[in-house]
Amino acid sequence: MNKESISGLILAGGRGTRMGHVDKGLQPFGGTTMVAHVLARLEPQVATVAINANRNENTYAAYGVPVWPDDTPDYAGPLAGLQAGLRRCATTYLLTAPCDSPFLPADLAERLLDGLRAAGADLAVAVTEENGRRQVHPVFCLLKTSLEPVLSAYLDGGGRRMDGWYPQIKVTEVLFDDADAFRNINTLDELHELDTGSTKPPRLADVVSCLSAYDPDALPVRDAQRIIREFVTPVRATEMVALRAALGRVLAADIVSPIDVPSHDNSAMDGFALRGSDLPADAPARLAVIGTAYAGRAFDGSPRPGECVRIMTGAVMPAGCDSVVPQEFVSVEGDTMVIAPGTIRAGDNRRLAGEDLKSGSAALRAGKVVRPADLGLLASLGVAEVPVQRRLRVAFFSTGDELRSIGQSLDEGCVYDSNRYTIYGMLQRLGCDLIDMGVVRDDPQALEQALRDACENADAIITSGGVSVGAADYTKQIMARLGDVTFWKIGMRPGRPLAFGRIHSNGRSAFLFGLPGNPVAVMVSFYFFARDALLRMMGADAPLELVRARAAATIRKKPGRTEYQRGILARAADGQPTVTITGAQGSGILRSMSEANCMVVLHDEQGTVQAGELVDVLLFEGLI
Repeated sequence: MNKESISGLILAGGRGTRMGHVDKGLQPFGGTTMVAHVLARLEPQVATVAINANRNENTYAAYGVPVWPDDTPDYAGPLAGLQAGLRRCATTYLLTAPCDSPFLPADLAERLLDGLRAAGADLAVAVTEENGRRQVHPVFCLLKTSLEPVLSAYLDGGGRRMDGWYPQIKVTEVLFDDADAFRNINTLDELHELDTGSTKPPRLADVVSCLSAYDPDALPVRDAQRIIREFVTPVRATEMVALRAALGRVLAADIVSPIDVPSHDNSAMDGFALRGSDLPADAPARLAVIGTAYAGRAFDGSPRPGECVRIMTGAVMPAGCDSVVPQEFVSVEGDTMVIAPGTIRAGDNRRLAGEDLKSGSAALRAGKVVRPADLGLLASLGVAEVPVQRRLRVAFFSTGDELRSIGQSLDEGCVYDSNRYTIYGMLQRLGCDLIDMGVVRDDPQALEQALRDACENADAIITSGGVSVGAADYTKQIMARLGDVTFWKIGMRPGRPLAFGRIHSNGRSAFLFGLPGNPVAVMVSFYFFARDALLRMMGADAPLELVRARAAATIRKKPGRTEYQRGILARAADGQPTVTITGAQGSGILRSMSEANCMVVLHDEQGTVQAGELVDVLLFEGLI
């Protein structure tokens, strides 16, 4: 096959009404966008590729191909895109495929061309058979570009059906075996289902089998973290949101820059733009100032040798100029600028087009949590909508007959439930959609119903209390009966007991994190086990960052377990970061957590830390 005779056209000219009015081609899929998948499969088969689109032209153009809008107005459908392609392509044949067909065959062009030539036809269209039923796919076709007048006459007469003009030309059908290759994706639900895939989730037993000397009753922190990381799976559902609504969300795909940044060569500072060849070698040079270039208002002209232009920061460099001398380095005498030898070198103080960001390059990567600076960057690129991961839905509740909610009176032996509020705050910081299920009493039926309700409405469940050695046996029995759950005694302080796994109810499943009941232990367990797992489910790349600081005093510890001690980080007199422990470190002393601004992490293998030695520290700022 001579692919040089074929141009490819991706049809993306619709309004995306079934995709929340977002272009189908720009919907995230498989780590990129649907149109990127189609482009990757189509490019090897043809000489050139173009995209038919009627909006978001710059975004499509960032893929490095021409973008051709409809000539027929009012979104006339795929035939209008076909007409636009026939009018613009310069080859004998045009091959079309829709933007929502990421699985199109790798031999589509070759087989359609062979079929067209064998039948002496004007147009070859793909067909498939399923259960004895023949299905024609008119948007997957190859046709002669000389058919443009016939198609235009049909459109001018009000015709819109893809096959409505077939009686006027000779059409042949080419049978393909793989019907799934021609599957198009029409709704967000279909997209999410395909993107999620149908791979069987791992079992906890399979994950822990990779660990040597696995003991659930004496599990090191690192092993528990590894098991959780390998067991949880990301939630694949994504959505397009307006730019401002993307703050704090997780990018679902790379954001490709549709333009160069900066878009033109421009000045890095206020001064005078000149030719590098006019820079003096051994005596001051006098250059005539012939005008001024402002940011947003370029100088209309081209300085000749011996001339320069007054220029402001960000202004486009005048034609022929390649250097800028800062205004404070020269003297001005009327309309003449005087520059001494050696003041600058040729090319200084000029920002090149695309120096910050090249058109077609990734401005932001998938998995990044969008921050204020990222909003500004995206706005500077003209990006109005952003593909993000769906918000993670997390249900949480506390267990225990002794717990009371705020506003209730405290009976003897009862306490207010503080854990739900700290869990709420930690989840809120992660940007989750929250389902607060309150306090669940110590009753088997109540606990099972709460877990089932949470499982059927959330992606993850966080409980506090009920997983320690002294907890009622039915807690473990219920959790284990509902799914694949394990109970650990972790070599750490505070926060030794932890339940983890996946539970199921009525066809739904959710990951379960059963945290201890002591207030500080809840926070420690959340940050060092649940947080990373939830971020992984969100598709985010945001690991805990530890910093090094000097211990202000001796911190006693025995090797063999990991300890997390509350501390206060400050600058010592010599300017070095120094950490001081807040005092009593009991797992129920929440006040010490409130007073602290960091947590000192003393790893499993560490022993007593002497004053002046360096330790790892987790800062609470931006975390709590």
